[in-house]
Amino acid sequence: MAGSLIRRITPPAPLPDDLRQGVVAVGNFDGVHRGHRAVLQTALDEAKRRAAPALVLTFEPHPRRLFRPHEPHFVLTPPPMRARLLGELGFDGVVEYPFTRDFSALSADGFVTDILEHLLGLSHVVAGFDFHFGKNRQGGPAFLIESGKQNGFGVTLVDAYRDENAEVISSSRIRRLLEQGEVSEAAGLLGYRYTVEAPIIGGQKLGRTLGFPTANMQLHPDIALRHGIYAVRFRRADGSLHDGVASCGRRPTVTDSGAPLLETYIFDFSDDLYGEECQVHFFGFLRAEEKFDGLDALIAQMRRDEEEARALLSGCRPLSPFDLRISFHSQTTREAPAPAQ
Repeated sequence: MAGSLIRRITPPAPLPDDLRQGVVAVGNFDGVHRGHRAVLQTALDEAKRRAAPALVLTFEPHPRRLFRPHEPHFVLTPPPMRARLLGELGFDGVVEYPFTRDFSALSADGFVTDILEHLLGLSHVVAGFDFHFGKNRQGGPAFLIESGKQNGFGVTLVDAYRDENAEVISSSRIRRLLEQGEVSEAAGLLGYRYTVEAPIIGGQKLGRTLGFPTANMQLHPDIALRHGIYAVRFRRADGSLHDGVASCGRRPTVTDSGAPLLETYIFDFSDDLYGEECQVHFFGFLRAEEKFDGLDALIAQMRRDEEEARALLSGCRPLSPFDLRISFHSQTTREAPAPAQ
């Protein structure tokens, strides 16, 4: 996944002077999906009109992790990936504000004064029409607009973005689709192919002995992608893309135990990948995970999986110019270093 040069700032680090007086989009933006991009593009357009920096203010970790720490929360785009997507859209910086107990107790007035004015020094803020902030969600759209009038910054609120069936596009809706293995439908709402990122780890090397060597990833346990076989594109750290087929699950034919792994068989590829941070883009769900009666039956099915994945990938076309850049172009991932403090 590419990422145009973008700076990540984590308070209490100050905002660099050249990013102040900017236009700021505010939200969690997990997934950076088509609904989010309605807000984000509005901010980019306003920043261009003002010849001002374009920034995103988001919060890390997701508030649900603070208030319900024992409940799994399927994060679609961890902070590094989210930052790269925002950079690809054209933002100059993303402020990842720590979501702590103290921050959650901040009043709506305090949020405007401490965060929007003092930390960001913004000229304009863009948010969703239902954006609320401050302790117990005290601040809402009307409060934000009035605060802008009093403090000299502009406010734009963006209506909920709906898909072709007039349904609101949301991160929770996308999570449900991925939990069902519906990666094609999820891609339609994301506007690009769902992607995971992790270092390549060692495995049992059984795939190598079967003629299907795999690049193995240990995914975060809260990633609730349906177990099964997928047609994928594999991106190396150097930005190069390779077609493949991936198994997500517990390998019931050979082990049926342990934590789930993502095992990707990369077509026509033999390089050593151990320790390399790589990405997998999901293009299609082929079948559910199943237990076979011996290795011969497993190998025969793996050959059919490879054939089906090659056919599916050969016919895939970009969903949008954004998807073209994210899931189809070989490119080098870049991220601007944080400024020296």
